[in-house]
Amino acid sequence: MKKKQGLFKNLSYTVLANGTNTLVSMVLVLFVPKVLGVTEYAYWQLYLFYASYVGFFHLGWADGVYLKFGGKEYESLDKQYFNTQFWLLTFAEVILACVICTISLFFVPDGNKREVFFAFGMCCVLQIPRTFLQYVLQTTNRIVNYARNFLLEKFVYAGLVVAALALGFKDFRILVGADLFARGLTLVLLILECKDIVFKPIRNLGKGMVEAWDNIGIGIKLMIANIASNLLLGIVRWAIQDHWTVETFGKVSLSITASNLLLTFIGAVSIVIYPMLKNISHEQYADIYSKMRNMLMIPVLGLLIVYYPAKEILSWWLPQYAESLRYMALLFPMCVFESKMTMLVTTYLKVLRQERNIMLINWSAVIITGISTLLIVYKFDNLTLAIASLPILLGIRCSIGELLLTKEINMSIIKDMLAEWGLILSFIIASWYIDSWISTLVYSCIYLGYIFWKRQDVKGLVCLGLDRIKNR
Repeated sequence: MKKKQGLFKNLSYTVLANGTNTLVSMVLVLFVPKVLGVTEYAYWQLYLFYASYVGFFHLGWADGVYLKFGGKEYESLDKQYFNTQFWLLTFAEVILACVICTISLFFVPDGNKREVFFAFGMCCVLQIPRTFLQYVLQTTNRIVNYARNFLLEKFVYAGLVVAALALGFKDFRILVGADLFARGLTLVLLILECKDIVFKPIRNLGKGMVEAWDNIGIGIKLMIANIASNLLLGIVRWAIQDHWTVETFGKVSLSITASNLLLTFIGAVSIVIYPMLKNISHEQYADIYSKMRNMLMIPVLGLLIVYYPAKEILSWWLPQYAESLRYMALLFPMCVFESKMTMLVTTYLKVLRQERNIMLINWSAVIITGISTLLIVYKFDNLTLAIASLPILLGIRCSIGELLLTKEINMSIIKDMLAEWGLILSFIIASWYIDSWISTLVYSCIYLGYIFWKRQDVKGLVCLGLDRIKNR
């Protein structure tokens, strides 16, 4: 009972933190492009685009620690070991930031882009040591402490952005500064949270470097897999800003951001699932996966119904982006595949220590994405087709990963996968070609048919929810 209460508390705090992140993102999506000019918004999005890759500059170092110590108790950790790893990683990031700033100073002619790169270098110094400490909290199941810190960052960031816009500042540099300040503040607070790790004399640097290399060796596959995952979107976004204009990039980025709002919320659950799965028997994996899959997919597929109303509201609110917001019809289904991949498939494969398979799946998808982008963007000059390829490629990657996983845990979900693909393709066709309230009606009818087919699973979820309420 105590373990279940702890799990519920961890999940509640993490959902609250990531739910707040989703709310903050919604507010920023609604108000920042409304206030900023298209060009200023585009440079802000360019910084956020680069900042999304900051986590890969530890070369798997933090990932190795995450995988090696998953499920351990914080009190049982060798604090001297973690102290050495933290400071070596921090020093490495300071050197990396200096290299990034120096290269951009000499090789980036656009002054605004150069400033974006300078901010990116500073972000490396602030974010990666923070990521290390966050991983320590996550892997030792101190989820509440992690969630509080994450929640504070979002409040500080949103507060500063809203205040700057309210005071009439319409410069992307102010928004970038707000992001860096929030990251820096929460890094300081995390250091205080883990002071028994950080505030120690550094000893045995030679041994620490050997241990660092071991952590990199363990985590590099997962990091490379994560890089590949980000590159699936990143390749297409980079090609858009390279082949067309930074303004086009900003407009498409708005549609991608709006379509992916759900992912920040779904990511909350995967943080809690990992340490939980590390402490249960392999025999329980299939049963838990089946239940969690239904809990995720049934409501997420239903959320596609809100696409057209959301698009119409955003188009009315942001008329200068109305044309590009139509791409949400193609991008919205990404949240279905990425939610399942993030929350379930990747988390399970990490627990099963299948980092190599995660890496192979993701990089195969990257190679296909790279080839298709070269042809579609540079050969055929077709922005619509480039965007349409994203949900299809992400869906194929997710399906391959799920087939591999279900083989490992001895279960079959082929019928469910085919039904989900049918719903998503129906949604894309109806939303893109009808583009009216009729598309919402068409998809709603198809979704109700799916619910009828899954009625036993829906009934089971409702009963499970009622039992939890009664037991609480």
